[in-house]
Amino acid sequence: MLARIQAWLDKLQLDPEKTSLRSLFPVINVVLVLLVIAGIAASAAGLLRSLANDQGMTRAQLSGTSAREELRKMGEDTLTQARQTARNEAIRRAILDGATNTLPALLKRNCEVAGFSACALIQDDQVIAQSDDGSKTKVQWSAMITAEREQGEHFLVVPSEKLPPMMGAAATTLNNLVTPSLSVRMLAVRFMDDRVTTTLRERVRADIHIINYRNFNQAPVDTYTHVHAAALSDGRYAAERINSKQVFVASVPVVASTGEFIALIQSEIPTADSDATAGALTRRLLITATIVGILAVLVSVLLGNYFARPLQNLTDAATRLAQGDFSTSIPTSGPAEVGVLSRTMEDMRRNLVNLTSTLRRKEAEAEAVLEGTTEGVFAVDKNRLITYINPQGTRLLGTTRTQALGKFCGDILKPCADAQGIKPCDSAHCPIVQARNTNHATASERLHAGNGMIKTTVITSSGMVDGIQVQVIRDETEVESIRRARDSVLANISHEFRTPLSAQLASIELLLDGLNEYEPDQIRSLVMSLKRGAQRLTNLIDNLLESVRIESGQLSIRKQRVALHEVVSEAQNLIGTLLVQRFQKLEVDVSEELPHVEGDEVRLTQVFVNLIANANKYAPDYSTIRVGAHLYGNELFAWVEDEGPGIADSSLHSIFERFTRGLSHEPEAGGLGLGLWIVKSIVDRHGGTIRAERTAERRTRFVITLPLPVAKLPEKFEQA
Repeated sequence: MLARIQAWLDKLQLDPEKTSLRSLFPVINVVLVLLVIAGIAASAAGLLRSLANDQGMTRAQLSGTSAREELRKMGEDTLTQARQTARNEAIRRAILDGATNTLPALLKRNCEVAGFSACALIQDDQVIAQSDDGSKTKVQWSAMITAEREQGEHFLVVPSEKLPPMMGAAATTLNNLVTPSLSVRMLAVRFMDDRVTTTLRERVRADIHIINYRNFNQAPVDTYTHVHAAALSDGRYAAERINSKQVFVASVPVVASTGEFIALIQSEIPTADSDATAGALTRRLLITATIVGILAVLVSVLLGNYFARPLQNLTDAATRLAQGDFSTSIPTSGPAEVGVLSRTMEDMRRNLVNLTSTLRRKEAEAEAVLEGTTEGVFAVDKNRLITYINPQGTRLLGTTRTQALGKFCGDILKPCADAQGIKPCDSAHCPIVQARNTNHATASERLHAGNGMIKTTVITSSGMVDGIQVQVIRDETEVESIRRARDSVLANISHEFRTPLSAQLASIELLLDGLNEYEPDQIRSLVMSLKRGAQRLTNLIDNLLESVRIESGQLSIRKQRVALHEVVSEAQNLIGTLLVQRFQKLEVDVSEELPHVEGDEVRLTQVFVNLIANANKYAPDYSTIRVGAHLYGNELFAWVEDEGPGIADSSLHSIFERFTRGLSHEPEAGGLGLGLWIVKSIVDRHGGTIRAERTAERRTRFVITLPLPVAKLPEKFEQA
């Protein structure tokens, strides 16, 4: 479009230096006004068509939903008429007299009067009489009985045959309270056929079609298929304009109370009325736009002369100023923009004065950004002398800005020498030197900090710009510490796995060597040693796997009602072997009458397994480990205590951290420091708490608090 306008202007061969602004300005205004009016008219016409389409689709949708509501009312009328027909005395007497041969005729006559398509009398889910006579419209009453059972006395059915959808009703004819199987009820159905469709058309004043849902699934794709599919997907309705049919179509599904689709109501509204209305409005809009365009042309000519005169005066004054006539005053008459232009010319000198202060402010802003970054930033010149360093850089390097500015960067960073005793500053590996050739370089260096520590850093250098190079230095000492901790944990895991495996291999070799010589007690002792090693390896592996699940966020808690005494009992079964080996006794004081908690039984069992195993590890031989629980308010308190040496006060909180060991010298080969961390993670996910304390009897106790579901507690626990 722009290219066409430019070509048109080239054909006109307008010379800006010879064309008068007074004549050019009105022409431009006229063209712009006409383009705007044309655009508004086109947009308004499109909007009118869109509104007409929306209105037509809304009418079609309302017609469809109204038809569905009329169907619902017909269903209620069907139920009312079925009850009246079921109470017919002639039908009742025929049933009581056993005159089953007269029942079909009675049914047919009364059902036709009521407007039903078919009726049947049902006794003990068996048809004893029906109004249809085996014609092609014969109803499968077994399907009607099933629909009644599923939907109630008012039901909808989509037949398996090629029949219209049906609405049905059930009413009691005879009710034998002594022998229910002798009770008789009547089922009446009404086809959603042409007669019902004609009634709906008269009531909603639209072209209505009722489509069998089963037939729709089997029918080939046609013009309306995608509208029906959209309605089924939405579950409520769908509407669309179909130009090939010149109609607005709405599809409304009819759904049984079981959620089964029964039929589709297709409502059609002709597009002629909407198109005629939109066309009339569009013609009126075009006439109005033409009149407004003519008026705009006249106004543009007048305004062009009005605005061009002060601009011409301003141009004359600017020409004289360019020739050095600074005594010429700049006229300020005319529109606001002309006044702004005249004042702007005077402000040009002032802007030059203010430029310096603006540059200083920008410099201060850049300084604030550099000082607010978390990494250290310093700049050097071509001789690698420091010209700038931010506060983070001075803290990282253990120096001050005064000490660093003007100094060689190597003297301030103090990098460690490599294996050959060469420092990066003295070799080609210096990132500053490398960046001068590649515009970017990164190097990892170990620096001597001012506090005597050696820090691991990553230095990123940019290329030189106007004789200045900027470097960003990031402290990765903590990252390096994490790597070392990881290596230490891996070494610890290897050691912990090797110890029980070595013990098991030794026991196996002893068994092999003396299998035919050892006494049963000796063999039992070796087997128990193997079991102890296997139990320990199992605990180590379980804790490692559980720690990985927790760390990756895969530890899920399954909410269910859990009895705490069953959890403790299961934990006792799992850990009993370790207690027997050290001749320890487990005392359990957990009442079976305690209220249940909501949680994951497997995870809670793991909590008590880890706590009892921890107590078994630190408690002396022949000692007693105690497990108890009681209710306080709406919380359940449980504890595991042992007679071990206890935990230092400074470690009461840190002992629950990952890879933290309770004592520097444990009574036996140490674990990985994961057991209590796993316990705390599981308890936290149950909304509870755990703490370690020292009792008055100088025992070590781990106390767990678990919330109870909000419900009324048993009376015996309410005041606990």
